[in-house]
Amino acid sequence: MISFSNISKQYGGQILFLEASFHLGEAEKVGLVGPNGAGKSTVFRLITGEEQPDDGLVDRPKRTTIGYFRQDVGDLRGRSVLAETLSGAGEAGRLGEEIKELEAKLNDHEAPDFADAVERFGEVQARFQELGGYDLEARAHAILAGLGFSADQVAGDVGNLSGGWKMRVALAQILLAQPDALLLDEPTNYLDIESILWLENFLREYRGAVLMTCHDRDVMNRVVKKIIEIDAGEIKSYSGDYEFYEQQRALATAQQEAQYERQQAMLAKEKAFIERFKARASHAAQVQSRVKKLDKIEKVEPPRRLIEKTFDFRKAPRSGDDVINVDGVKKQYGAKLVHASTSLLVRRTERWAVMGENGSGKTTLLKMMAGVLEADSGKVTIGASVTMGYFAQHQMEQLGADRTVIEELVAHSPTTNLGTLRSLAGAFGFHGDDHEKPIRILSGGERARLALAKILFDAPNLLVLDEPTNHLDLVTKRALVKALAQYEGTIVFVSHDRAFLRAIATRILELSKDGARVYGGSYDEYVATTGREAPGMRQAS
Repeated sequence: MISFSNISKQYGGQILFLEASFHLGEAEKVGLVGPNGAGKSTVFRLITGEEQPDDGLVDRPKRTTIGYFRQDVGDLRGRSVLAETLSGAGEAGRLGEEIKELEAKLNDHEAPDFADAVERFGEVQARFQELGGYDLEARAHAILAGLGFSADQVAGDVGNLSGGWKMRVALAQILLAQPDALLLDEPTNYLDIESILWLENFLREYRGAVLMTCHDRDVMNRVVKKIIEIDAGEIKSYSGDYEFYEQQRALATAQQEAQYERQQAMLAKEKAFIERFKARASHAAQVQSRVKKLDKIEKVEPPRRLIEKTFDFRKAPRSGDDVINVDGVKKQYGAKLVHASTSLLVRRTERWAVMGENGSGKTTLLKMMAGVLEADSGKVTIGASVTMGYFAQHQMEQLGADRTVIEELVAHSPTTNLGTLRSLAGAFGFHGDDHEKPIRILSGGERARLALAKILFDAPNLLVLDEPTNHLDLVTKRALVKALAQYEGTIVFVSHDRAFLRAIATRILELSKDGARVYGGSYDEYVATTGREAPGMRQAS
């Protein structure tokens, strides 16, 4: 359906693609992967026609409809969430708006253009019905419910929503439009686990093609059947899910490494012979023969390896055995009771995942634990010798926008040696010139890494983490999981990432309207016990 044929694209001195090719077939589900800056977003823009290749051909049939979800949604306001969703429903949405206008005209039989309106109404209505327009509003409601919108939110002004919820509206628009090809740039970034599970089912059953970048490996493993990798100007295709891609890439890297080392050993042997006998007339013919042989050999390149990040924790001092005691806390926002009487005892080295649907009070509980929010009643007691590191999304916004990365670290720990802080920055993926990047130009993932670096440098023995993997790429998530596996302190966290939950949690606290329930065991044990991956599973429709 969509083909890249020998595409070359370059920005200044940076070559993104060099004679690269791939094909996206009808109804194919494809994951697009590659390091930051490799050109994933450029692929999307080339497909939509927003950019043109320097060379080569992007073949996209004229009648192919494309929906592109990106990370900037603009300023949505002035309409209800439902109306905004319907407005993005492609041709059917536009025809629906026109039907409403025509119906108003048909009420005035004396209008001079009444006859034209009648004729146009018949044409529009027929096409609207052909496109399934009369089911449009029902489908919009189903999609919005799947993405976590309450009935009140659906009827409310989209302008009152936060940026993350506006992103959900933009995603709903594109899903409702049902284009032939969905281009999705990190669609799970602002979704809770229930909405991610709903989207996962929706995409699996979607009749059109899907090309997506996604930092959630469970989604990639369950939705996509092919991986397209961009790296160093090349595009390679792998049949299979993300896990199979990783295996095949590792196997290909190992094979190339072995081939490279064999050739290097052979070259070293030949060069040693040439060096040893080049001055001897008796060996001149042999030396010349080997020189010519080396000149003709096609050199095997060393394999390109994904740069694995490593986060190092300084050893934290030991805390007391009782780390946090939450005793019958109550919290209410206006008429909404979030916590009626929640209790929890967190003991040293435990790793608690707090789960629950939107509005169940997960973030509120973490804020009360961290001391940034007072309970209306009840008590939160921090144990003896506990030092806390608290990570929340708002902390990324509190980074000094006009500071550089290294200046932010110096401001956080002014008495620490600059070399130590540069090493800290490097451990969290900031290398060389990255140290001098102004924070205002950092991506969401880079800001999250910097905020985590500040917290973890202080070596707390308790980590309270609210969505720590939001905006982190798969490589950085893997590094964080490895680091937390070695961490000797206590962790209480909220996460929508199932791979992270699976790797970290040893206890589950599930919050619901019926109160708090404790599951003593890992996330996989929680799934086995409850028969669901999240407290508020929503079915795709």
